[in-house]
Amino acid sequence: MDKRLNEFKDKMQKSYDSLMKDYAAIRAGRANPHILDKLTVDYYGAPTPIQQVANVTVPEARMIQITPWEPKLVKEVEKAIMMSDIGINPTNDGKNIRLVFPDLTEERRKELAKEVKKMGENGKVAVRNVRRDANDFVKKLSKEEDVSEDETKDLQDQIQKLTDEYVAKVDSAIENKTKEIMTV
Repeated sequence: MDKRLNEFKDKMQKSYDSLMKDYAAIRAGRANPHILDKLTVDYYGAPTPIQQVANVTVPEARMIQITPWEPKLVKEVEKAIMMSDIGINPTNDGKNIRLVFPDLTEERRKELAKEVKKMGENGKVAVRNVRRDANDFVKKLSKEEDVSEDETKDLQDQIQKLTDEYVAKVDSAIENKTKEIMTV
Protein backbone atom coordinates (compact mmCIF):
# COMPACT_ATOMS: atom_id res chain seq x y z
CA MET A 1 0.00 0.00 0.00
CA ASP A 2 2.85 2.40 0.77
CA LYS A 3 4.00 1.89 -2.81
CA ARG A 4 0.76 3.46 -4.09
CA LEU A 5 1.07 6.35 -1.63
CA ASN A 6 4.60 6.98 -2.90
CA GLU A 7 3.20 7.05 -6.42
CA PHE A 8 0.77 9.82 -5.43
CA LYS A 9 3.55 11.63 -3.55
CA ASP A 10 5.68 11.50 -6.71
CA LYS A 11 2.83 13.04 -8.70
CA MET A 12 2.52 15.86 -6.15
CA GLN A 13 6.29 16.39 -6.29
CA LYS A 14 6.14 16.59 -10.09
CA SER A 15 3.41 19.24 -9.87
CA TYR A 16 5.58 21.23 -7.46
CA ASP A 17 8.70 20.78 -9.64
CA SER A 18 6.76 21.97 -12.68
CA LEU A 19 5.73 25.11 -10.81
CA MET A 20 9.31 25.78 -9.76
CA LYS A 21 10.47 25.38 -13.36
CA ASP A 22 7.82 27.91 -14.46
CA TYR A 23 8.94 30.29 -11.71
CA ALA A 24 12.56 30.01 -12.86
CA ALA A 25 11.53 31.38 -16.26
CA ILE A 26 9.98 34.53 -14.74
CA ARG A 27 12.48 37.32 -14.77
CA ALA A 28 12.62 39.49 -11.72
CA GLY A 29 14.77 42.30 -13.08
CA ARG A 30 17.89 40.15 -12.91
CA ALA A 31 19.24 38.13 -15.79
CA ASN A 32 18.26 34.48 -15.48
CA PRO A 33 19.44 32.01 -18.14
CA HIS A 34 16.35 29.83 -17.49
CA ILE A 35 14.33 32.39 -19.44
CA LEU A 36 15.79 30.70 -22.56
CA ASP A 37 14.78 27.15 -21.54
CA LYS A 38 11.74 26.97 -23.82
CA LEU A 39 13.45 28.49 -26.87
CA THR A 40 14.74 26.28 -29.67
CA VAL A 41 16.69 26.94 -32.88
CA ASP A 42 16.76 24.98 -36.10
CA TYR A 43 20.03 23.02 -35.90
CA TYR A 44 20.57 20.82 -38.96
CA GLY A 45 16.82 20.39 -39.36
CA ALA A 46 16.05 19.57 -35.72
CA PRO A 47 14.60 21.99 -33.14
CA THR A 48 17.34 22.19 -30.49
CA PRO A 49 17.38 24.11 -27.17
CA ILE A 50 19.65 27.17 -27.25
CA GLN A 51 21.71 25.83 -24.31
CA GLN A 52 22.71 22.83 -26.48
CA VAL A 53 24.12 24.93 -29.34
CA ALA A 54 25.59 27.89 -27.46
CA ASN A 55 27.38 28.96 -24.33
CA VAL A 56 24.95 30.96 -22.14
CA THR A 57 26.55 33.18 -19.48
CA VAL A 58 25.51 35.99 -17.15
CA PRO A 59 28.46 38.44 -17.20
CA GLU A 60 26.49 41.13 -15.33
CA ALA A 61 23.41 41.14 -13.11
CA ARG A 62 21.19 42.47 -15.90
CA MET A 63 22.74 40.82 -18.97
CA ILE A 64 22.77 37.39 -20.58
CA GLN A 65 25.42 36.67 -23.20
CA ILE A 66 24.87 33.87 -25.71
CA THR A 67 27.85 32.63 -27.73
CA PRO A 68 26.81 30.07 -30.36
CA TRP A 69 29.40 27.38 -31.07
CA GLU A 70 28.91 27.82 -34.81
CA PRO A 71 28.95 31.38 -36.23
CA LYS A 72 26.10 30.61 -38.64
CA LEU A 73 23.79 30.04 -35.64
CA VAL A 74 24.03 33.66 -34.44
CA LYS A 75 21.22 34.76 -36.77
CA GLU A 76 19.10 31.68 -35.90
CA VAL A 77 19.42 32.29 -32.14
CA GLU A 78 18.68 36.00 -32.57
CA LYS A 79 15.60 35.17 -34.65
CA ALA A 80 14.36 32.65 -32.03
CA ILE A 81 14.68 35.25 -29.28
CA MET A 82 12.88 37.91 -31.31
CA MET A 83 10.01 35.51 -32.12
CA SER A 84 9.61 34.51 -28.45
CA ASP A 85 7.56 36.21 -25.74
CA ILE A 86 10.63 37.23 -23.69
CA GLY A 87 10.07 40.88 -24.55
CA ILE A 88 13.75 41.80 -24.92
CA ASN A 89 15.44 42.77 -28.17
CA PRO A 90 18.77 41.00 -28.62
CA THR A 91 21.90 42.85 -29.72
CA ASN A 92 24.28 41.00 -31.99
CA ASP A 93 27.98 41.77 -32.62
CA GLY A 94 28.48 38.95 -35.13
CA LYS A 95 29.81 36.43 -32.59
CA ASN A 96 27.75 37.04 -29.44
CA ILE A 97 24.18 37.90 -28.67
CA ARG A 98 23.45 40.03 -25.63
CA LEU A 99 20.15 40.39 -23.83
CA VAL A 100 20.07 43.44 -21.57
CA PHE A 101 17.28 43.37 -19.00
CA PRO A 102 15.75 46.76 -18.21
CA ASP A 103 14.72 47.68 -14.68
CA LEU A 104 11.19 46.55 -13.94
CA THR A 105 8.63 49.26 -13.31
CA GLU A 106 6.45 49.09 -10.20
CA GLU A 107 3.43 48.32 -12.39
CA ARG A 108 5.24 45.45 -14.14
CA ARG A 109 6.37 44.06 -10.77
CA LYS A 110 2.75 43.98 -9.60
CA GLU A 111 1.65 42.25 -12.82
CA LEU A 112 4.37 39.63 -12.36
CA ALA A 113 3.37 39.14 -8.71
CA LYS A 114 -0.23 38.49 -9.84
CA GLU A 115 1.04 36.04 -12.45
CA VAL A 116 3.13 34.24 -9.81
CA LYS A 117 0.09 33.96 -7.54
CA LYS A 118 -2.05 32.61 -10.39
CA MET A 119 0.61 30.02 -11.31
CA GLY A 120 0.83 29.04 -7.65
CA GLU A 121 -2.93 28.59 -7.41
CA ASN A 122 -2.77 26.35 -10.49
CA GLY A 123 -0.02 24.36 -8.77
CA LYS A 124 -2.21 23.91 -5.70
CA VAL A 125 -5.10 22.77 -7.92
CA ALA A 126 -2.79 20.16 -9.49
CA VAL A 127 -1.81 18.89 -6.02
CA ARG A 128 -5.47 18.73 -4.97
CA ASN A 129 -6.32 16.82 -8.15
CA VAL A 130 -3.74 14.21 -7.15
CA ARG A 131 -5.39 14.08 -3.70
CA ARG A 132 -8.77 13.49 -5.34
CA ASP A 133 -7.33 10.68 -7.46
CA ALA A 134 -5.69 9.14 -4.38
CA ASN A 135 -8.93 9.29 -2.39
CA ASP A 136 -10.85 7.75 -5.30
CA PHE A 137 -8.28 4.97 -5.37
CA VAL A 138 -8.71 4.37 -1.62
CA LYS A 139 -12.51 4.25 -1.92
CA LYS A 140 -12.26 1.82 -4.81
CA LEU A 141 -9.79 -0.28 -2.84
CA SER A 142 -12.04 -0.42 0.19
CA LYS A 143 -14.90 -1.77 -1.95
CA GLU A 144 -12.86 -4.31 -3.90
CA GLU A 145 -10.53 -5.69 -1.24
CA ASP A 146 -10.79 -6.52 2.41
CA VAL A 147 -9.73 -3.14 3.79
CA SER A 148 -11.22 -2.04 7.09
CA GLU A 149 -12.77 1.37 7.69
CA ASP A 150 -9.89 2.23 10.03
CA GLU A 151 -7.31 1.44 7.36
CA THR A 152 -9.27 3.47 4.83
CA LYS A 153 -9.44 6.40 7.25
CA ASP A 154 -5.69 6.13 7.99
CA LEU A 155 -4.88 6.17 4.27
CA GLN A 156 -7.10 9.20 3.69
CA ASP A 157 -5.42 10.96 6.64
CA GLN A 158 -1.98 10.22 5.16
CA ILE A 159 -3.11 11.53 1.78
CA GLN A 160 -4.43 14.71 3.41
CA LYS A 161 -1.13 15.22 5.28
CA LEU A 162 0.76 14.84 2.00
CA THR A 163 -1.57 17.33 0.34
CA ASP A 164 -1.16 19.83 3.18
CA GLU A 165 2.63 19.45 2.96
CA TYR A 166 2.71 20.19 -0.78
CA VAL A 167 0.20 23.03 -0.56
CA ALA A 168 2.43 24.59 2.13
CA LYS A 169 5.46 24.16 -0.17
CA VAL A 170 3.59 25.91 -2.99
CA ASP A 171 2.50 28.74 -0.66
CA SER A 172 6.11 29.18 0.42
CA ALA A 173 7.26 29.24 -3.22
CA ILE A 174 4.62 31.88 -4.06
CA GLU A 175 5.74 34.03 -1.13
CA ASN A 176 9.44 33.72 -1.99
CA LYS A 177 9.00 34.48 -5.70
CA THR A 178 6.69 37.42 -4.96
CA LYS A 179 9.24 38.82 -2.51
CA GLU A 180 11.99 38.38 -5.13
CA ILE A 181 9.93 40.20 -7.76
CA MET A 182 8.88 43.07 -5.50
CA THR A 183 12.43 43.69 -4.23
CA VAL A 184 13.90 46.67 -6.08
